[in-house]
Amino acid sequence: MPNFEGLAAGSRDKVAELLRKQRRVEDMVRGQTMPRQDVIETLVHRQHSVELQNFIAQMPTQELGGILEALATEDAALFWQQVPESRQNEVLWEVSDACREQLVGSREPTFDATQINAFELRAGKLQQIAIDSRKNLEGIKPVWIDLINATRSERTYVGTHFGLELPDPGDFTDLEVSNRFHVEESADIYLHSNFLLDREGKSRSVPVVFIVHNGILFSLRNEELPVFRLQRRRAGTQPGYVADCNDLLLDLYGADVEYSADSLEDIYSTLGKVGRQVLSEAISDREAAAILGDIAEEEDLNGRIRSNILDTQRAIHFLIRCKILSPGQLDDARQILQNIESLNSHTSFLFDKINFLMDATIGFININQNKRVNQLTVFGVVFMPINILAGVGGMSEFSMMTQGIPWPLAYGSFLIGAVLVGALTYVALKHFEGRQAKKGKSG
Repeated sequence: MPNFEGLAAGSRDKVAELLRKQRRVEDMVRGQTMPRQDVIETLVHRQHSVELQNFIAQMPTQELGGILEALATEDAALFWQQVPESRQNEVLWEVSDACREQLVGSREPTFDATQINAFELRAGKLQQIAIDSRKNLEGIKPVWIDLINATRSERTYVGTHFGLELPDPGDFTDLEVSNRFHVEESADIYLHSNFLLDREGKSRSVPVVFIVHNGILFSLRNEELPVFRLQRRRAGTQPGYVADCNDLLLDLYGADVEYSADSLEDIYSTLGKVGRQVLSEAISDREAAAILGDIAEEEDLNGRIRSNILDTQRAIHFLIRCKILSPGQLDDARQILQNIESLNSHTSFLFDKINFLMDATIGFININQNKRVNQLTVFGVVFMPINILAGVGGMSEFSMMTQGIPWPLAYGSFLIGAVLVGALTYVALKHFEGRQAKKGKSG
């Protein structure tokens, strides 16, 4: 039964007062004779319903369950009618069986919004049992309970059924390393790990909570992960693949290392394409910007992979220290650690390669900028004598010097002379740059 201690008494009293007020007003309206009596009664009822629904929308699910438990049977039935259908299932998880039967009869809360699966070992294979109601948990002897995006009330019920407390995996993302792996007084083992999710170029770490309790592995997360799908497929098709919950836990960590290795191969492939672009003869600024974006994305993924495999390494070391692994499982754990060491060297190499490609790309951007500055310099040198001549041509002395000469001829000749001076300056400048380039090569 849910624990309703600590619920605000003011909320329960407010609901009871609202219901009493509604009954008084509606009885008063019914007791009077007036035109359009039915319409008035309907409007009053709607007004009261809206008031209750606004109150319900602000209340957390756990408190709604406590209010239903505390109200009298008649008031609870009226209050339940105002609970939206979208929230009824989660509220039913918060009330006792007796209260639920009074409200909805034999209807039971379901796991509609989540994916909760139990796995039993049968003939050396994992047999999956979909959990969509509380009855599915009765009489099973699972070796693995997998919960995806389970609500607090659902975790509470499943945990109570098996005799432990199931936390929210999202609450443990900021735990210190020393607190992420520990053994409780009840001998239950808790591990809070991050698993890689590399999907459509958007990589992120998904927190996963593992609990080993009475020979059952509980895994809790808020997103589906490829590693878990792979593990379910392997253990469900290969006889003898797993023997107990410790095998499952080690195989999940091992599959995460394999998944990280696959992602590293993708990084190698992407950086290979980027390297061929960078080492080409010329790169435009737009191409360089796209290359820098690709490099930054691969650097982020590489760093995330390194962080996750180090997290897995700590988890494996913790399991070895707990001395719960059989000799064969210890060999598997050591093999996983060796794989992690090899991946660490790959991530270090990729960091160096990423830095080289980043520097090379930035070098091309600087070269393009230097080319533009050089072009501006050439234009400035070429037009400098032309600007001087133009200043002279604008003086009154020029008009005096060309007195008697038709102005089209005078200014036409002046313009041709300016063009010739600019062309000669440009040729001289290019000749000088060519000689400097030859000296640089010979030197």
